[in-house]
Amino acid sequence: MKYAYFPGCSLQGMAAEFDRSARAVCDQLGITLEEIPDWVCCGATPAHATSHLLSVALPAVTLAAVEQAAQSGGPATMVAACASCYNRLSIASHEVKEDAALRADVEEAAQVKLAGTVEVRHLLDILRNDLGTEAIRNSVTRPLSGLKVACYYGCLLLRPPKVVAFDDPNHPQIMEDLLTAAGAECVEWAYKTECCGASLSLARPDTVCKLVNDILREARDAGADLIATACPLCQTNLDVRQLDVAKAYGTRYNIPAIYFTQLLGIALGLPEKSLGLNRLIISPKPVLQKLQAAA
Repeated sequence: MKYAYFPGCSLQGMAAEFDRSARAVCDQLGITLEEIPDWVCCGATPAHATSHLLSVALPAVTLAAVEQAAQSGGPATMVAACASCYNRLSIASHEVKEDAALRADVEEAAQVKLAGTVEVRHLLDILRNDLGTEAIRNSVTRPLSGLKVACYYGCLLLRPPKVVAFDDPNHPQIMEDLLTAAGAECVEWAYKTECCGASLSLARPDTVCKLVNDILREARDAGADLIATACPLCQTNLDVRQLDVAKAYGTRYNIPAIYFTQLLGIALGLPEKSLGLNRLIISPKPVLQKLQAAA
């Protein structure tokens, strides 16, 4: 299995461990990720809030690059790990296919030609629906037995459903399917698709602190040892903001927020260094000692 891989800006910086663990897990499972040459920023929230044309034109540059590479035998399916990148690329791909006038404006603005042939998918979708949970189960060498995980999807991964509908937008199970195959126990909780505040972390840290406290409280009350996520901004808010939550609400949760790829990498027996576990603010090491006890 071979895919055109879009790492995006966050995975080249603050979420480098997401990129590192995604590549390591895919390599271990026989999935080839070919990084798209000369990819550009998807625009994320700032472009979307500033200009509709810009929010489509930026992803269109990368979509056109994948189309061009596919003509020479490269993969025509693009995969993203970042929820925001996946969302913006998917919406741009959908809109240029549905709106001929917009596609013409985008082609002029971005100086590209678009045939609308690229399929944009998320890494979760690839792992469950192309590879399959049985293949993951058979590849596990260090089962996540004894770990209770709260799978957190956030806002962007499954919304709007008419564009990014690879799972139920209100009660998704795809992350649970993968981590259960790796041996974890995924808890039921009501906050798996609630907003963490996203980029309001800079403009309204008080709002983000309140939302993060709600999420952490619900995960704790559900009995979770840690939270698994697929979004760099969600991971950052749930990880870094725990210090602010402790000051504002007087509660120290100490619940690690970890990328689902890092958890899969642990289950596959990959070295912790290759997964970037040391980059997390709330260390998962005390929780991961449960695996040693179970073993």
